[in-house]
Amino acid sequence: MLFMENILFIISSLMLIICILVSVAFLTLLERKVLGYIQIRKGPNKVGLMGIFQPFCDAIKLFTKEQTYPMLSNYISYYFSPIFSLFLSLLVWMCMPMFVKLFSFNLGLFFFLCCMSMGVYTVMIAGWSSNSNYSLLGGLRSVAQTISYEVSMALILLSFIFLIGSYNMLMFYKYQMFIWFLFILFPFSLVWFSISLAETNRTPFDFAEGESELVSGFNVEYSSGGFALIFLAEYASILFMSMIFCLLFLGADVYNFFFFFKLMLISFMFIWVRGTLPRFRYDKLMYLAWKSFLPFSLNMLLFFLGLKVFMII
Repeated sequence: MLFMENILFIISSLMLIICILVSVAFLTLLERKVLGYIQIRKGPNKVGLMGIFQPFCDAIKLFTKEQTYPMLSNYISYYFSPIFSLFLSLLVWMCMPMFVKLFSFNLGLFFFLCCMSMGVYTVMIAGWSSNSNYSLLGGLRSVAQTISYEVSMALILLSFIFLIGSYNMLMFYKYQMFIWFLFILFPFSLVWFSISLAETNRTPFDFAEGESELVSGFNVEYSSGGFALIFLAEYASILFMSMIFCLLFLGADVYNFFFFFKLMLISFMFIWVRGTLPRFRYDKLMYLAWKSFLPFSLNMLLFFLGLKVFMII
């Protein structure tokens, strides 16, 4: 019986990972199409019907290119950093609240925080092991940004823990059966969305890959497969942060088709922001994290704590 459960666990994990990777492929297509129409041009439209096979052609092109690496790089950490980055981006999906008992996390929010925090190390090691000043600078900027915004993210999650009284993500489904948290905690949702953009290194917080001012950021020395893995990890994280946003604020019934429509809508907003907003100045980015989001999340945490104590009394 235990053997069959383990087999079922492996099969379901593989199915989840395959679905995520296919979703990432079509998210890149959606992004290129949306950015094309924002800039009043067509996106990819040559390969297949309306460019539908373009992501797969890009993947084949990237993985068949010659793998180069700098002579002075620390080869082992340089090689494994993108692999570990993609591994973490896929591992964090395991805390998705399934009602079947394959992935049942009583401490799902902790697991999410741990995986997101580990992602900082992959960026740092990728920037450092290339032994290039440009990639090191890009890595340092990215690490400083991610750590800064993780503080506010953890405090917001702590507020939710006080609100629902559990670390289990399934509780978000039970508490949002009649009204979404979006209507009660609208300012929270805006702050969380901004933090999600910063955590996934997206515009206007894309200092990790600031193409217009750096050479390319921490991934400057990566080509072919290594670059493709970093790219996959970033877009898997975007999809996951969209899923978490839907889970926290838009109802958490993951067996409802409407849930995935909402997930797609939030992913579209990530792309929309990229096509609309310019990049922040670095000091303003830090000012926003420490002088705006941190006091806000601390105040809301104290508010929820007081509310909980008042309800107990």
